[in-house]
Amino acid sequence: MRHILKCSSCMAYSLMDVCPACSSESLRVGPAKFSPQDAYASYRRAAKADALRRAGLL
Repeated sequence: MRHILKCSSCMAYSLMDVCPACSSESLRVGPAKFSPQDAYASYRRAAKADALRRAGLL
């Protein structure tokens, strides 16, 4: 099964390991795997709350 990859230089999406646009390495994109012991969850929640406050939604 192939995954969508994103170029680390030009930010183009493709299915190839090497970017067809600039010949740089393409990296797999997607969310991190879920873990009940998420060490960064509090930071993520604080950043989301801050963004909502700045937008006037919270």
